[in-house]
Amino acid sequence: MPEPSADKQFRAACNSVQIVRSDTTARLIFAGEWSMQRDSADAASALQSLCDGRAASVGFEASELTGWDSSLITFLLKTLDQCRVRGLGVDTGGLPQGVRRLLDLATAIPERSGARKTAVRAPFLSRVGSASIDLWKAALDMLAFLGATTVALGRLLSGRARFPKAEFFATLKTCGAEALPIVSLISLLVGLILAFVGAVQLSLFGAQIYVASLVAIAMVRVMGAIMTGIIMAGRTGAAFAAEIGTMQVNEEIDALQTMGVSPMEFLVLPRMLALVIMMPLLCVYADLMGVLGGFIVGVGMLDLTLTEYWQETVRSLSLTNLWIGLFHGAVFGVIVALAGCMRGMQCGRSASAVGTATTSAVVTSIVSIVIATAIITVVCNVLGI
Repeated sequence: MPEPSADKQFRAACNSVQIVRSDTTARLIFAGEWSMQRDSADAASALQSLCDGRAASVGFEASELTGWDSSLITFLLKTLDQCRVRGLGVDTGGLPQGVRRLLDLATAIPERSGARKTAVRAPFLSRVGSASIDLWKAALDMLAFLGATTVALGRLLSGRARFPKAEFFATLKTCGAEALPIVSLISLLVGLILAFVGAVQLSLFGAQIYVASLVAIAMVRVMGAIMTGIIMAGRTGAAFAAEIGTMQVNEEIDALQTMGVSPMEFLVLPRMLALVIMMPLLCVYADLMGVLGGFIVGVGMLDLTLTEYWQETVRSLSLTNLWIGLFHGAVFGVIVALAGCMRGMQCGRSASAVGTATTSAVVTSIVSIVIATAIITVVCNVLGI
């Protein structure tokens, strides 16, 4: 083989492979340690340089190669594919014997047609149709789960359900007393924010006293329930989905069904009833903390007295607002419990599926809470309450 001249010699900027070209031949010279720990971008640039050349044949030289693994085989297979496509001759005599044997083994059986994954983008109408079908299936699954929960609740009321009381009381504690710190903090801050935003505008008209009415009505009627629902969705709903999803992965739910125990009665009912009972109570507590936050702003920034703020708060509130807030809380409790348990029951059989189910439970709960709030608000407006 004639030595390539200086103007026809090309060396790629690679750490472990070089390309030397002559008039009709391109030689790939491997050197150093060729392993998966090395940067593979050099191999990619070398392969691109080889494809851009005009050589009639390709040879290999590995006298300076100190070590290699499957990354070298992968690069050589890509090189052989490019040579086959471009009709170039290949001489593998310069490669180590072990490399040649692996190449022969890899190319002994031709690749099955259609084995490689190809990125195919479906048409727009096809994607819309698939999304619509998935949405319809999700709605049917939700209705089926709601129906199964209703049947289990009916069996509980008739005394025929297997209801674990220990699980129920443990869930009561988790949903109630253990949630008080985070509910206290968030509700207090929400009351502070409402009072501060209202004070900025009301002080322009000398009507600072109405900050008490603003905070009291907003917290008791809707904001206390909404913030509690969102907190419980991220805290308790996610926990329900993770617990039941992990049981699904470990095949514990299958074991319950094998023993003739209904998972809806044994797992879903205790959690749903506990959250439905505790949510209105947490809403009342959140209302008190929100009013306390408004009181801090009213007395500390607006120079209102304790008596003035208290009297204005009592005068603005009514039992109607309180019952509406409690109804919000009960509805949100049902939504969070059903979303968490449903996503847990629908969990797949892998560890990543548990994370997906948990995320889906939180998203479903929050979206459903917002939608339910809008519906209840419209209904209350139509009824004049």
